[in-house]
Amino acid sequence: MAYVINDTCISCGSCAGECPVDAISQGASQYEIDADTCISCGTCAGVCPVSAIEEG
Repeated sequence: MAYVINDTCISCGSCAGECPVDAISQGASQYEIDADTCISCGTCAGVCPVSAIEEG
């Protein structure tokens, strides 16, 4: 199951730099995870300073 970024995202970009498959990009109001590309490794959730990333 792909990870998702919730509304507590502060758009710091920490997650995007850590994603091994480049599934995370800046969206209109915050970062977003492409569910089709996400491999559910959880690396992004581990580096998020505000715990805004969770399994979808």
